[in-house]
Amino acid sequence: MKERIVILGGGESGVGAAILACQKGYEVFLSDGGNLAAERRRTLKGQKIDFEEGGHSEELILNASIVVKSPGIPDSAPLVKKIVTKGISVISEIEFAYRFIEKAKVIAITGTNGKTTTAMLTYHLLKTAGYKVALGGNVGKSLAGLVAKGGYHYYVVEVSSFQLDGIQNFRPDVAVLLNITPDHLDRYEYNFSKYVTSKFRIIENLTNEQAFVYCADSQPVTEEISRRKIEASMFAMTASNNNKLSAYLEEDHLIFNFQYKEASEEFQIPVSEISLIGKHNMVNSMAAVLSSLCMDVPMESVMKGLKNFKNAPHRLEFVTEIDGTAFINDSKATNVDSVYYALDGVKGNIIWIAGGVDKGNDYSQIEKLVKNKVKGLICMGKDNSGLTDFFGSKLNMIAEVGSVKEAIKQAHEWAEEGDVVLLSPACASFDLFNNYEDRGDKFKRAINKLAKALKTKEA
Repeated sequence: MKERIVILGGGESGVGAAILACQKGYEVFLSDGGNLAAERRRTLKGQKIDFEEGGHSEELILNASIVVKSPGIPDSAPLVKKIVTKGISVISEIEFAYRFIEKAKVIAITGTNGKTTTAMLTYHLLKTAGYKVALGGNVGKSLAGLVAKGGYHYYVVEVSSFQLDGIQNFRPDVAVLLNITPDHLDRYEYNFSKYVTSKFRIIENLTNEQAFVYCADSQPVTEEISRRKIEASMFAMTASNNNKLSAYLEEDHLIFNFQYKEASEEFQIPVSEISLIGKHNMVNSMAAVLSSLCMDVPMESVMKGLKNFKNAPHRLEFVTEIDGTAFINDSKATNVDSVYYALDGVKGNIIWIAGGVDKGNDYSQIEKLVKNKVKGLICMGKDNSGLTDFFGSKLNMIAEVGSVKEAIKQAHEWAEEGDVVLLSPACASFDLFNNYEDRGDKFKRAINKLAKALKTKEA
C-alpha cells in the first residue's frame, strides 16, 4: 500500500506539497477549511489529487501517516491536537520539501524584519553569477512546488517562525537569522522567549559543515547565542568549514573580513554602490553577500548584483521626484520598528505620511528621530489619535487626511527642494485600504498623476 499523506490547507504551500507528494508516489489527500482559489482547484483536479474544501473530514485525515500542515493553522487547533494525539507526524511544507532535495544547496533566511529583502537579494546575487537558483518559501512560491519542478542548483528560502515550528530534519547549508523583535506573540502564548526559540530552530540541525549568519546587533539573538553557549569558533558572524567571515558597516562602506586557518583578508564595498536605502538594508545586504560568498559566488558578480538589484515593492521604494522633492513608498512598514529604519535611513528633511490601524504602537522609540528629521507629519487614517496625541506638541506641522489624494496634496504644499515625502505608516492598512500593497499602489498612482498634471500645466 502507498503511504498516505494529508495536506492541511490549500494555499500556495499546501498545493505545492500535494504536487510533490503525488510525484513521489504517496496517496495524497488535501483538506481545506475554507474555499479553494479556482486556479488551485483546477491544479488539483489536473493532477488527479483528491481534495475537499469548506471543512475537514476527520475520518479522511486521522488515517494519515504524515500530515503536512499549513503555517497559518496553529498547533493549538483542535484538529491538529487530535492528529498529534493519534501519533501522526505533523510537519511543515518546508520540512517535507527538504526531504527531497538531494544535490542542491539551501540558503534559509528568517528574522522578524528584513527577510524578504534579504532572500530576494541573495537570490539575485546567485542568479547574477549564473547559477540555476529558485526563490521560495514565505516570499511567495511553494518550496515543495519548486522541488517538484527540479533542475535547480540552489534554493533560497524565506522561512517564518510558523514554518520552522514544523521542521524535524531541515538543515540548510546557510542559515540566516537577521533579528528578533516581538511579533506574532499570540501564537506563542504571549511569551517572547518561545518566539525566540522558534526562530532559533533554523540552526538546530546544523553541524560544522554548514554556515550560520546572524546579526550581532540584535540583542535577543546574541543573548540566545550566549545562553546556548554556541562556540564562536563554530559560529562567528558566519562560519563555514572553519573559515570565518564577518561584516560590519563603517561610515560609508561595508567591510568584509575573511579569516582562514592561517591568513585573513579584507574587502570593502561603498554604500553608494548598493541600490538599497537605509542602515537596516545594509544589514540585509551584508547577510546576502555573506550567504553568497559561502556559496563561492565571485566578488565581481556580487558587486554587479548589488548595483542593479530592485527590491520588492513597498519597501523604501523610490517612486519619483517632483520639483526637487523625492517621494518614497514604504507602505510595508506596518510597525514602529520598520519606521525607525526608514526614518534613520532616508537623508534630508522628511514629510512623513503615517497612520492606519494603530496596534498599540509605542512611538517613543522614534521620538528622537522624528524630532531631528521630520518637518511635517500627515496622519492618514480614520482614527489618528495615537499619532496626534503623541506628536501633537512635538511638531509644528501636523495634518489629518482621509485619503491618499489629500495626503499627496498636503505633502506637495509643504515640500521644498531637497525634502523627502515618505509614506511609512507604522500601522496596518485595513481602515482605508485592502492591504499594504493596495495602500502603496494608490500612493504611487496619486504621485504619478500629480507629476503628470504638473508637467501638462508647465507645457
